[in-house]
Amino acid sequence: MSYTRILIHCVWTTKDRKRTILPVIRKELIQHFIEYANAKEIHLLEVNVWENHCHALISLGRNQTIAEIMRMMKGESSHWLNNSGKLPFKFLWQDDYYAVSVSESHMKAVYRYIRGQEVHHKKMSWEEELNLFLAKYPNS
Repeated sequence: MSYTRILIHCVWTTKDRKRTILPVIRKELIQHFIEYANAKEIHLLEVNVWENHCHALISLGRNQTIAEIMRMMKGESSHWLNNSGKLPFKFLWQDDYYAVSVSESHMKAVYRYIRGQEVHHKKMSWEEELNLFLAKYPNS
């Protein structure tokens, strides 16, 4: 039997980084991500959304790719939001995403970080957060 444990911290933003994730839909969107991931056998360990972005900690299955998971999670959630009637505008995610591997020894810190988005973003904007990520994990 094959066994894999590849932890990925993924972050993706709304189209043009607009603050279109309204407070009234945050909890529903998080719950929707969880239910969809379970239905599609995506090992979603943690997820949280904020005004213009989403963080997820995912354990890739042995036949899954980051690109496939991002396509599924982003595409289906946009479809769900746009057909729900919950927003007075068309909802879109940005095409790009950020994904970095996470070691088992850092998994708890990533959980805390993802769960703490509301507190975290009282101190730092998404742009500042992204710049820190890119400085910490430069694309070599």
